[in-house]
Parts: sequence; C-alpha cells; structure tokens
Amino acid sequence: MTAGPFTARHLLLAVLLTAGLLLMAPARAAAVCTAVANPTLPFANVNSGAAGPTTATLNINVTCNTAALSLLATTGVRVCVGIGPGSGGSTPSWRTMTTSTSDSMNFQIYNNASFSQVTGLVPHGTPPAQELTMSYNVPLLTGGSGVQTTQLFAQIPAGQVLASGAYSSTFSGANVVLTWAWNEVLLGTATVPATCTSGTGTATASAAFSVTATANVLPQCGSYVTTNMNFGNVTGGIASNIDQTATLSLSCLKNTAYQVGLSNGLNNPTATSTRRMSTTIGGSSYYLTYELYRDAARSQRWGSTLAVDTASGTGTGSTQQWTIYGRVPPVTGQPPAGTYNDVITVTITY
Repeated sequence: MTAGPFTARHLLLAVLLTAGLLLMAPARAAAVCTAVANPTLPFANVNSGAAGPTTATLNINVTCNTAALSLLATTGVRVCVGIGPGSGGSTPSWRTMTTSTSDSMNFQIYNNASFSQVTGLVPHGTPPAQELTMSYNVPLLTGGSGVQTTQLFAQIPAGQVLASGAYSSTFSGANVVLTWAWNEVLLGTATVPATCTSGTGTATASAAFSVTATANVLPQCGSYVTTNMNFGNVTGGIASNIDQTATLSLSCLKNTAYQVGLSNGLNNPTATSTRRMSTTIGGSSYYLTYELYRDAARSQRWGSTLAVDTASGTGTGSTQQWTIYGRVPPVTGQPPAGTYNDVITVTITY
C-alpha cells in the first residue's frame, strides 16, 4: 500500500520534467516577409531651373508571417528594405531619372522626412537600407503575422537645367531587396533582433516589389528678341524688289518642339493676308505692300497657320536665331512721300 504514492510522485515528476523540456525547446518556424509598395513614386511636373526642390513620398507595407508554434508563442522581426540605384543609374551623389533621349535628372530617396539619410541597398551599409520592426503572437493552428508601414521620402534638387520630356527610373529585381531576421519563443515575449542579419533565423529576398519614379518637364520657351526690318530710304519710284532681313532670337528647353508664327500686321485688308505698311498724309492713309518669308529665296511665306506656313524648330537649351526675310515688290507709279511702317505680332507655340 506504501508503493502507490511513491509511484505517483515519480510519475508527476516525469510529467513536470517533460513539460519543462517542452518549454525550453527552441522555436522552429521561420518568419516569411513580403512587401507591397505604391507602383509609382510620382514627382508630377518639374520646372527647369526651379527655385526650390520638388518632393514625393513612397508608402511600403511589409507583412511577416510565422507558422503556428504554441499557444503563447511570439515572434520579433527586424526588416530592412533595400533600394538600389534604379534603371536610371546613379552618380556619387544622386540617383538619376532619364528620358527616352537619354537626358537625365538628379533625384534622391531618403529614409527620413528631413532628407538627411539616403536610402541604400545593404542593411547597415553606407548608405543604409530602411529599417522597421514588429512583434506578434504565433498561436497554435492559425500561426501569426505582423504588418508595418514605412515611408521613403524623395526629392529632386532645385536649380537643375533640364530638357523637356518624361523622366523615369524603375526599381525592381536586384534593386529592391528585403532582408530580415527574427527571434521566436514558445512562451513569453520574443526580442526583436538587433540587426536585420542576426537572430534566431535570417532571410533575404530580391524583387520584393517594383516601383517607378517619374517626373515630367513640360516644354518651355523663354522670351524672344526681334530686330526691326528697315527697308531704307527710297527716292522716286520702286522699280525693283527691295529686300531686307530681321532676326528673331529665342531660347527653348532642349527637346521642346515649337512653331513661330507671324501675324499679317495692323494694316491688312479684312479677310485677306496682304501685309501693308501705312503712312498718314493730310488725314488720309496710304499703303505700301510688303511680304515676309521663311527662306532666303523668298518663296515660302511666313504666316501664322500652325504646321502650314509657320517656322518650326526644336529647342536646344541655348539661344536659337531665326532670320525673317522681307521684300517690298515693285510699285507702279510714285508712292506718296512719307514714312511707312507696320507692326507684326510674333507667336511662339510649344
């Protein structure tokens, strides 16, 4: 009769020892992390030579999942979101966006809103990847997960001389890498690893998501300068053509397609395209016909109908000069003496 309690105590001790071994057993499930980001990092429209920087933000949602461990298990995870140079390439100081014509625009991506820490590709590198942490329960049957949202801050610096066009740089594949480490315990609160590369377990995944930085520089032309066209002094009648030229100088952003139109002046008869200079003598108006051309042979009239009789060009970013060719044709008889003039309006369309 005395053996029964002794045996029961041994059995109880065995059960306790087994339970103790279970509590001390290490966790075995891996944390698996994925990320979803906005598909674009849009800077919208950017001006060449802008007085201030242009900014944009990128939201990234990171989710980590761990399979079921035990009723009171927890996981602590540290995740590094690494961003490489992108398809536009980089310089020692900047990432770059490019156009289809290989024009480039500097920009940069940062880990903080103060734009003081550049986002890098390598955890704890120079510059470092963005870091975030999370802790979550991992119950039996369902397992557990944690979600964190992080934000990257991007900036285009001021004062860049840019060509017009659509700029972009895509971050995908080896340019977007998640690196993470985790600690797990079956009972209690798991500590978050000190780095993304040290913990109970570690993992890495490239092509974590894809995002394209975009910016658009609108076509733009600056002010233009023209010289007057002076046909000179004429004594007597006009027996032959009088030819003269004037110049128009303008500057447009590189790649800006533009057209230059010239009006018919202030004195052309209604519903006609005839250009006339006028003078007033004794309260009466007198006219002298003339014409403006795009070519030295004076065979291509210079008008204001787009894509028909305007002059067209593409900006280079530097000043471009156009020659306006003028002609006063012969006049039958003697025009009244006086100073004849007209005013032409120049229209730049881009």
